Amino acid sequence: MPATPPDYAADFYDFDALLGDDDRAVIGRVRDYLATDVQPLLLEYWSKAQFPSEILPGYAELGVAGSPYAGYGCAGRSYLFDGMLAMELARVDSSVATFHGVHSGLSMGSIYLCGSDEQKQKYLPKMARAELIGSFGLTEPDVGSGAAGGLTTTARRDSDTWILNGRKKWIGNAPIGDLTIIWARDEADGQVKGFIVDNHAPGFAVEKQEHKFALRIVQNGLITLTDVRVDEADRLQNANSFAATADVLRMTRAGVAWMAVGCARGAYENALAYSLEREQFGRPIAGFQLVQDLLVRMLGNITASWGLVTRLSQLQDAGQAADRHSSLAKAFCTVRMRETVGWARELMGGNGILLEHNVGRFVADAEAIYSYEGTREMNTLIVGKSITGHSAFV
Repeated sequence: MPATPPDYAADFYDFDALLGDDDRAVIGRVRDYLATDVQPLLLEYWSKAQFPSEILPGYAELGVAGSPYAGYGCAGRSYLFDGMLAMELARVDSSVATFHGVHSGLSMGSIYLCGSDEQKQKYLPKMARAELIGSFGLTEPDVGSGAAGGLTTTARRDSDTWILNGRKKWIGNAPIGDLTIIWARDEADGQVKGFIVDNHAPGFAVEKQEHKFALRIVQNGLITLTDVRVDEADRLQNANSFAATADVLRMTRAGVAWMAVGCARGAYENALAYSLEREQFGRPIAGFQLVQDLLVRMLGNITASWGLVTRLSQLQDAGQAADRHSSLAKAFCTVRMRETVGWARELMGGNGILLEHNVGRFVADAEAIYSYEGTREMNTLIVGKSITGHSAFV
């Protein structure tokens, strides 16, 4: 009986082979970084609900922030690579993957997709080097799924500046970050616009959200904006309606689907390793039929989800991905993730709730991934409208 699982135990259909040699080498460096710099800190920082800032220099050296963007200090790699990267991070820790997704995807992505060339030149190189850490401020205390039409944060033009007022909730990285993309409704025309806001600007206050049972390493903030002044030069010049916000979410929702696969994969890999080491009745439990049944169910979920997000990334790289594609992936993969992490905990019995066995974190964190970047219900409405031609939105 092998002491460790075979190399193909998670990547059963060899999806890694779809990447080129250079991309695989980068993923390999990411894997080494996670094993040496991140994994040893997770138990302590997850328990304390703090972010290990000491991992940031190593993260910066990887050069993976903003990986799918061309120019401006970014690597210009494929969306397939970017998805594999998100999965690799999430298979070790969903919080670290979320930190990356907020900074690299939501924050940098807003500037890349909606900013002027001057704004890209000013911010993206520093963000790619992790010299500036970004956040994304869309959700509000009373506005989640209804953000398209219900934002209450306001922006009022005053000569060459804008005055922002309102509150934002669940804003990842805000307590430790340097800038936040704030989405606010223009009082003049009622349209949603984006702003690059300095987290240290007068009137910008962040309160760390405490007592979470999921994504405890991610630092979420409750932001209060009180007459915060932002120069016109820091208004996202190509974001003049909620359609721009939707462009960003379409891209990053695909990344969350990849993270769901990574979360499921991390739970499965730890459960598989445990089954090879844990002995009952004189032999490893990996040799029991019911344990193998759980492992194969988990592997099936992971492989099916991995195939779906791989095709989604290929559509992104071809410029053919639509909202319906990202929404189906997010809805499907998060449901399969939730199922898979539950089976992993079940396989480990009582030990499954101990953080030291590296499955309890995935079970808890799956609940956050299941909800953010569009709930399952909202994403099913997007897909349902696409396939029936009838809108069920209210």
